[in-house]
Amino acid sequence: MNARPASSPVETALSGMFAGLGAYDIDVPLLQPAEPYLDSTGEALRRRIFLTRGEAGEVLCLRPDFTIPVCLAHIAATNPLPRRYSYLGPIFRQTKNGAPESRQAGLEDLGDADKAAADARILAEALEGLAACGLVSADLDTVLGDQGLFEAFLEGLGLPGSWQRRLIRTFGDETALRTALDDLARHDGRSLKGLDPELRRLAMRRDMPALEEAIDRLKEEGGLPPHSGRAASEIAARLVEKVAFAATALSEASLSRLSAFLAIDCPLPEASSRLAAVCGDDIDLGPALLFFERRAEALAKAGVDLSAIRYRAAFGRAIDYYTGLVFEARKKGADEPVAGGGRYDRLLAYLGATEPVPAVGVSFWLDRIETTGAAR
Repeated sequence: MNARPASSPVETALSGMFAGLGAYDIDVPLLQPAEPYLDSTGEALRRRIFLTRGEAGEVLCLRPDFTIPVCLAHIAATNPLPRRYSYLGPIFRQTKNGAPESRQAGLEDLGDADKAAADARILAEALEGLAACGLVSADLDTVLGDQGLFEAFLEGLGLPGSWQRRLIRTFGDETALRTALDDLARHDGRSLKGLDPELRRLAMRRDMPALEEAIDRLKEEGGLPPHSGRAASEIAARLVEKVAFAATALSEASLSRLSAFLAIDCPLPEASSRLAAVCGDDIDLGPALLFFERRAEALAKAGVDLSAIRYRAAFGRAIDYYTGLVFEARKKGADEPVAGGGRYDRLLAYLGATEPVPAVGVSFWLDRIETTGAAR
């Protein structure tokens, strides 16, 4: 649990807090296997990864975050659960503007079966860590989203499974989500513009073997991006969904209700009543809403000012492995978050754990915190 030596006041503040929480300080290699990132993080992060190859031909990458490497290290070590890890070090992401290297610190909380309490604890600790760096709640805009509520609302609307899956994949990317909704409303096939005619024909016929063969051939010919982390079977399945999705429009009433849900943006204490108004008598959010309310109660017990947190129904983080809570805190008026995190209950099983592991974490962007003048 010993914290490593810190080299700045912000690092010192966070390292001291992590040690006080009993988190195990962990160091992971800068070079990581690329496949877990290519398969599980989504396009927003995938396109920013620095890729290379090892001597045996394996695809590697410079570490673009800590969550996946920490989870892999935990699985390899077969450590007991529950267990909390802390980390601090550089990450590498391609950017249009700014340096490709930045520093992150954070916590990963693995194996706590009381998910509402664990969610509340990690968000409370995110705010505590920022306060230790000189950024108190009044300095911040803190927003919370919940993918579980979004999925429950889609199911309550009675949308076909293919529609639900496409919309869920866009959660966290508001532009992509609005584009998907526009495609549903327009019913003009615009989303298929540019799709190879042969692929479209095979997808409409749901001829998966022929579709996968055509995808492999086009990739070899350079007619499709290689998408190193995607097998032809995955691309084929998504094309079939996309063609089916484009063939049917969402009813005006359903689209209106979904838009009303996504427009919810309110202080956290008002969220339940706003959700009830949108759901009416015929959409039951069920366990997702009960969990949402339990987490809010746990946050209040942890001493968090709920009125200082906004719930936005459309808010997500553009990383595919999140499954429930997502949150970010920004300095008021800033474009980029200084801390953010969320719940990722399916990730460890995907990475090789023998059974599902509930997990939630938070990352602090040290360079952004320091540019605010905090902890100086």
